[in-house]
Amino acid sequence: MNFITRISIVAVVCLSATATSFYRATAQQSKMPVVTPDATDRADQVYFDAVKALMLGDDKQEEDLMLQFAKLKPDEPASYYNLSRIYIRQNRPDKALEYIKKAIALDDENKWYREQYGNILAFKNQFLEAADVFARLAKTEKQNTDYLLKAALLYQRGGNNKEALALLDKLIERTGESEDYLLQKQQIYLKMNDVEGAARTIQQLIDQNPKEAKYYTLLAEVYDNNKQPEKATAIYEKAEKMFPDDPAVQLSLASHYHKLKNMVKYDEYVKKVITNKTLDAETQLGLLLPYLHELNDDTARRAEGVELARQLTLQHPDNVQVISFYGDVLSLNGQRDKATEQYKKAIDLDPSKYTTWQQLLYSYTDKSGADSLIAYSEKAARLFPNQAIIYYLNGIGYFNKREYKTAIKSINRAVDMQPDDNGELLAEMYSTLGDIYFLLKENTLSDSSYEKAVRADPKNASVLNNYAYYLSVRGQRLEDAERMSKQSLDLRPDEATFLDTYGWILYKEGKYDKAREYIQQAVDKSGPNADGTLLDHLGDVYYKLKNTEKAVEYWRKAKEKGADNNLIDKKIQDQKLYE
Repeated sequence: MNFITRISIVAVVCLSATATSFYRATAQQSKMPVVTPDATDRADQVYFDAVKALMLGDDKQEEDLMLQFAKLKPDEPASYYNLSRIYIRQNRPDKALEYIKKAIALDDENKWYREQYGNILAFKNQFLEAADVFARLAKTEKQNTDYLLKAALLYQRGGNNKEALALLDKLIERTGESEDYLLQKQQIYLKMNDVEGAARTIQQLIDQNPKEAKYYTLLAEVYDNNKQPEKATAIYEKAEKMFPDDPAVQLSLASHYHKLKNMVKYDEYVKKVITNKTLDAETQLGLLLPYLHELNDDTARRAEGVELARQLTLQHPDNVQVISFYGDVLSLNGQRDKATEQYKKAIDLDPSKYTTWQQLLYSYTDKSGADSLIAYSEKAARLFPNQAIIYYLNGIGYFNKREYKTAIKSINRAVDMQPDDNGELLAEMYSTLGDIYFLLKENTLSDSSYEKAVRADPKNASVLNNYAYYLSVRGQRLEDAERMSKQSLDLRPDEATFLDTYGWILYKEGKYDKAREYIQQAVDKSGPNADGTLLDHLGDVYYKLKNTEKAVEYWRKAKEKGADNNLIDKKIQDQKLYE
């Protein structure tokens, strides 16, 4: 029986007996004769019927019959033992304790009764009393070392650590220096704040197993966790010399130097363990992922994460998971073209991986990748004909090529296939249809698509903003537009685009001072990245506020930023607003 199982047994304390222990505790250990089918005595017949009820799992019938038997034979301890067992099964420990005490009063030497008594006490969190019971059993039942272990663990639970240690020493004396017992001793020493006692115990394990790296790291961790870093470092250095390629040692060293805030050494050992060739690819990726998350805010070190992912691809050139992961890392670090190449490699190795296809398609969603997005999405659709997202991305490809009718057809197919439980994705699909219909000047269909998008995901700030903006451009339903724009700002108050939309709606409503306030905020939050449309809008507002000089200044800035307005040159030249 392993250490964990033993601990579980002590925790649960064997509160329900098996049929075998039932017979042993009653027929073999008690003074009652074995019941036979030919018995004519009423009490024996009742007892026999109780046994049948046990076998049939009828707790109520068994309880009633045992209570009858106890009345017929009040001096027979077996009935009280069995009633105790029944009440534990019913989660009635007080009643169970009452009856097991009656059994022990009649037969003090029965080990099964004593064991049941100890188990019930432990169940009631009376750990020291339970430990005393098992310690007594251990003295009389010397061949059963489980009693010693139970007593030791219960003394520990009850806070009598010295007695627990003494019993563990007896166990070791009887059975040899078991790893389980020594590790338990180490835990007790740590609870007693006896760091050196814990260290001595681990040293015994090292002496027994000098070629096991885990005991060296365990000893070092004890010192590390108890503010003795110098001793920990010495042990780690020794472990590294003895086991230079052991990943557990390298990982422990990384943790050690992280605690010491020595990030140079920390990075060194993290890299060693991630690229350790004794580990399989899945484990290596499992170590790399949290390290990459840690580097996320450190631009200077993020390149190191990319390099580690690249090294794993060199170690596992045919592993699709590793190659796809490298693609993800490149994509997250703005290296989309390189990421795309990795996704292609992964697909060439195993075209059945849908998630890799999806990542490849997403890498082509900008306008320059329209042809590739169309081509690869059509290939993917042949492999995965039931995936709505593939048809949606195919529609995005045609949208980017301005082939709007084909785009609408693909996206509508995606909408038909997409389950309603993913409101966010449905809203994205419907809002894209709304964009296309707006460009085609089919305003009724555009509004209808956006209404569906809002219903699918009522708190989608982007959908609310875009719908509001299109209404404002058309100068229609401005009150609805203002309401939706304000709602989008409530959801994402610092979004420059949303601030501009709200300001533009106010402009359309003739509220120029408030419009300037919001569009200026949008420009300020965008900083040097403010686009031409923002600056053009701010110029228009200033013109309405009769500040022509400021208006022209912002129109010029808008032109420099490439504002999409074919009237921008005329506005600058004539110093006059054209809409």
